[in-house]
Amino acid sequence: MELALKEGLQYIADKIVTKEDTASKYGSGLVEVLATPAMIGLMENAAMNAVLPYLPQGYGTVGTSIHVAHSKATPVGMKVWGVATLLKVDGKRLQFEVTAKDEQGEIGRGTHERYVVNVEKFTAKAYGKA
Repeated sequence: MELALKEGLQYIADKIVTKEDTASKYGSGLVEVLATPAMIGLMENAAMNAVLPYLPQGYGTVGTSIHVAHSKATPVGMKVWGVATLLKVDGKRLQFEVTAKDEQGEIGRGTHERYVVNVEKFTAKAYGKA
């Protein structure tokens, strides 16, 4: 399988922060601001969607590592964006730059790695562990 992925592919995911996205709801903190795990989820969603339209039918990606700094808090009700840019394609291994922004500016930055997988085979192997 040859991948038709080009460095520079980008996607922007966005959402309005709700109480479901807060550190207190995630159990990762005691305050009602955007939780770091929620910010990371937005970044991963952007990375997944940056390449998904270019993958063969039946293929997707799974996240394998993420290294980010969450530098500023975002309150409930504010819009946030996760931006992912494909930096490198190494076979099935994909490396992204990821950032997160709210209406006031950057709130997080880092790198993210994903691997291209056959979804059916990957799922069968994972559920074979059960």
